Amino acid sequence: MSADKAAGPTAEVAAAAGELRVVASRLLRQLRSARAGIEMTPSQAVALSRLGSEGPMSVADLARAERVRPQSMRTTLAALEERGMVSRAPHPTDQRQVLVSLSDTGHRLLRLAHDAKEDWLATAITTKLTAAERDSLIAAIPLLARLVED
Repeated sequence: MSADKAAGPTAEVAAAAGELRVVASRLLRQLRSARAGIEMTPSQAVALSRLGSEGPMSVADLARAERVRPQSMRTTLAALEERGMVSRAPHPTDQRQVLVSLSDTGHRLLRLAHDAKEDWLATAITTKLTAAERDSLIAAIPLLARLVED
């Protein structure tokens, strides 16, 4: 273990961590509000996004992935199904299970939400940062990604 990892965070790093947490929370709130007027709860948005990125899943697998109770996930998925955003189909190898997947409407809404968020963020980066600041932000993206790797 390197010396800087053994010693723990410095006061400067601890302060930066607090600032980063606040900024990340504010950024997430802004991104959620930029969803192009698509009304859904955060849990519905997360379930829709996971189905979009990982494909069809059982309720139990989706609940496990999101660290919620299967009963809570069933409620979330029922609301999405009622709005035509997801569909259910029998599991191909285990007839006791049902797979939930995005419907065409779900794919369309997810794409609209992603586009709206990315448009807002790209506009904010372009209009609020200088060229040098944009370059610094772009260079920091791989570092931020490493912070959230498993």
